[in-house]
Amino acid sequence: MIIKKYTAKTEKEAIEAAKKELGENVVIMNVKNTRKKGIMGLLGATVVEVTVALEEESERPNLMFPPKKETTGPIVPDSVWEKKPLLDKENAMSVEGETGKAIVEKLDGLQSLLQQQLKITEEEKREEIKEEVKEDKMSDEIMTFVKLLYNTMIENEVSDIYANQLIDEIEKKGKPDIQMDFVLSNVYQKMILKFGKAKLIQPSENKPKLVYFIGPTGVGKTTTIAKIASKFCVEEKKKIALLTADTYRIAAAEQLRTYANILEVPFRVIYTPEEIIQSVEEFKNMDYILVDTSGHSHQNQEQKEAIVKFLQATDDSIEKEIFLVVSATTKYKDLIRIADSYKSVKDYKIIFTKLDETTALGNLYNLRLYTGASLSYVTCGQNVPDDISPFNPQFTVKQILSSN
Repeated sequence: MIIKKYTAKTEKEAIEAAKKELGENVVIMNVKNTRKKGIMGLLGATVVEVTVALEEESERPNLMFPPKKETTGPIVPDSVWEKKPLLDKENAMSVEGETGKAIVEKLDGLQSLLQQQLKITEEEKREEIKEEVKEDKMSDEIMTFVKLLYNTMIENEVSDIYANQLIDEIEKKGKPDIQMDFVLSNVYQKMILKFGKAKLIQPSENKPKLVYFIGPTGVGKTTTIAKIASKFCVEEKKKIALLTADTYRIAAAEQLRTYANILEVPFRVIYTPEEIIQSVEEFKNMDYILVDTSGHSHQNQEQKEAIVKFLQATDDSIEKEIFLVVSATTKYKDLIRIADSYKSVKDYKIIFTKLDETTALGNLYNLRLYTGASLSYVTCGQNVPDDISPFNPQFTVKQILSSN
């Protein structure tokens, strides 16, 4: 993992410098104002210092649909837990109680911890390697802390496969003098980098842009479209049209029609892929055409093929984006089946709904790693347009690593 600092007159210039050197996948870890040293050591002009991180290629897992691994319950690597016997029940409860509180407290101070880590020079790192200790067993206290961290991820419904990957990385770096701060910071940084940045709907140079929303029934797809449409119309003053191909549920079409009337934007019900092409021509002066599709069971092959035909109706001259809308309350095994049913759909992004109905956000991490698809928006209620926001990796990781 690469962690670097960039300074410039503005935050935007510093971020652009970071992206120019490291690429578009950098993750912003910290932003602060500082002052340059001037002549004779005096303080000079104020500048913005941005700290970024980038996961190196060797650290990245194979994201696109890795082999499935069926498990019957949480599996903790034996190589971690069997190095030292666990504490007796009374002492374990005492340590876990204290370290459980420590997780929440330490998460709030991670930004300053990251800054301290950046101050370690390359020479110091080389000295640490030279002075590597012979005994590589971690202390009982750290082992208990790591176990608690693992259990916290499992309780927040992170898949045991991905939780074990993070624990394995800790074990590889484990030393007798390893500190809790290092363990927590390492897991925190890794998870943020694996999540990556939110990928939102982007404007098109050649109007209009087609934006499709796909996904199973009952996840709030139509309401999510209404929220995005409202933000585009009211906040960004964009011109949009709303289409629905959901001819199976009359209520869904009427719901979207109602929102279209409120926003005073065009609305159409479409029945065939050819009508998509006609709508693009009819609404060629619009900025966006948002298309609702019929929700279906991942086991319904006929409906899935019909949706794919809608997605492929236009040629490459029309820019389009596809968003898979799923609920954060859905079980991970079902999310896998949903994702597998859309394997033929390329380059979609994920919107998670109903975050207000669950306290366990591990599925966001699971689906991100399982599909390799970027996360986009999250919703947390029924209010239009308020209850939607860009996905926030820092907030999400903090929730996953905190006890409920």
